[in-house]
Amino acid sequence: MYQDRAAFYEKLENEFDSKVLVYVTGDRQNMSAQIAPDVIDYFINQLDKIGPCPKISLYLYTRGGNTSAAWNIVNLLRMYCDNLQVIVPHKAHSAGTIISLGANEIIMTKQATLSPIDPSINTPLNPAIPRSQDTFPVSVEAVKGYLDLAKEELQLDDQVALSNIFLRLTDSVHPLVLGEVYRSRAQIKMLANKLLKNQVTDQEDIDKIIDFLCSDSGSHDYTINRREAENDLKLSVKKPSAIQYQLIKAIYDDISLELQFTHAFNPVEIHGAYAVRRSLLESIVGGSDYFITEGEVMHGKDANGEEYIKGKTVFEGWRHENSVLDNPSASFFDDEEEADYETSEEFQV
Repeated sequence: MYQDRAAFYEKLENEFDSKVLVYVTGDRQNMSAQIAPDVIDYFINQLDKIGPCPKISLYLYTRGGNTSAAWNIVNLLRMYCDNLQVIVPHKAHSAGTIISLGANEIIMTKQATLSPIDPSINTPLNPAIPRSQDTFPVSVEAVKGYLDLAKEELQLDDQVALSNIFLRLTDSVHPLVLGEVYRSRAQIKMLANKLLKNQVTDQEDIDKIIDFLCSDSGSHDYTINRREAENDLKLSVKKPSAIQYQLIKAIYDDISLELQFTHAFNPVEIHGAYAVRRSLLESIVGGSDYFITEGEVMHGKDANGEEYIKGKTVFEGWRHENSVLDNPSASFFDDEEEADYETSEEFQV
C-alpha cells in the first residue's frame, strides 16, 4: 500500500539524491493499462508539488502505450529537473523505452528489460479479426518482413513483380493504414533521435540504436536486457547497488501485490462489487493517483435453470489519495543482506 511505499520512496530519494516519482501501468490479465494522454494532467499536478529540482528519478513499469503521451511525459519531466534518471525494476517496453531514452541515465536491475519502439497501428481500417469486432494491429516489422521476403528470400528485383507484391499487400491492408504505419515510424525515429542526445553524443551510434529499436530487432516482442542495453546499444545504463536493488524490489513487490500482476481478473471469481486498480502515479509530496475500474458482477439462473454471469462497469477513471506521511517508516533490510547481489552477471527473468 502507498503508506508503506512512501517510506521506501524516501529511502530511494536519499540513495539517488533525487526526488522520486513512480509511474506504473499494470499488465494484469484482463485488467491491463497503458501509457495514455489522460495521465498528463496528473503528472503536472505531481510535478508542481515536487517543484523544480536538480534531479528527478522516475520509477517506471509499463508494457507501453501512446507514443505522443510518452514524448509529453519526458518533456514535462525535463522542464522540472536538470538531470532525469529512469529506474526500471522489470519492464519498460515500447513507449516505456521511449521515456527511458529521454533520461540522462537508466538504472536497470538484472531482470529489467527494454524493448523495440517500432509502432503498431490499430485503426478502424485495419484488417478485421474473423468472428470478432476487433481488428489486427499492423506493425512496421510485419510490413517490412513481407517486403523483405520478396526481395531477399525470393530474390525478386523486377519492379513489376515487386509492384504486384505490394498491390497484393494492399488487398489485405488498407493503403491508408500502410501510410500511417510508416508515418508513425518516421515520427518515432525523429523523437528517438532527439531524446537520445541526452545519453549518446555520437550521431553514428544514435543512428544504429534507432535502426535496431525501430526495425532491425525483428520483433516487437524482443526484450533488451541490461547487458545488451549497455554493451551493444551503448545506452547510459547503471547497475543499482545492493541496497538500491532491495529498495527497488521492495517497491515493485508491494505494487505487484496491490495491482495483482500475477492474478488474472476473472469475473467467475467475483460475487458483487469490485474495484481494481490498474495504474499508479505516486510521490512522497504528491500522494497517490490511481486509475481504477469499479463494477459489479451478478451470478444467477435464468428461467431454464441455466447459470449466467452478468457484469457492469460503474466507474472507470483516476482517483486521488492524499496520504502523505509526515514521518514515513517501514521495516527494511540491513545493508549487509544480499550484499552480493551484483556479483553475478547471470540475466534473470
